[in-house]
Amino acid sequence: MNGSPSAVVPKSESLITWTNVIYALHALSLATGILGAASVVGAFLIGWPSIIAVILNYVKRADVRGSWLESHFLWQIRTFWYGLLWVVLCGLVVVLTLGLGLLVVWLPLAVVTIWFVYRIARGWMRLGARQPMYV
Repeated sequence: MNGSPSAVVPKSESLITWTNVIYALHALSLATGILGAASVVGAFLIGWPSIIAVILNYVKRADVRGSWLESHFLWQIRTFWYGLLWVVLCGLVVVLTLGLGLLVVWLPLAVVTIWFVYRIARGWMRLGARQPMYV
């Protein structure tokens, strides 16, 4: 991003709505994991709402380029992909330890769950306050 992210006005108010929808889709995946039988991490990463959200991030990314909303899109995209990386690493621990890692992998997965909730809540609150994310 060039210049101050808060100095550039978004091209359209509808882009703020799109960003809200994307946060809402991620939050829906988190709620599915918390309230349903699935884990929060699983629901976030393989739940349809989060997959749709990250696709929307990439589809609308060019539209927010140069505005303060670009930082939110980057925040959302990184949340998804870094979360996926951590879950894959936890899965590798289980596979490489022939299942014994399942006993210790719950702690990192719990941390990733808290991290997901934090990232979505913090980003959505800053969006509501019309503030950029500092990623």
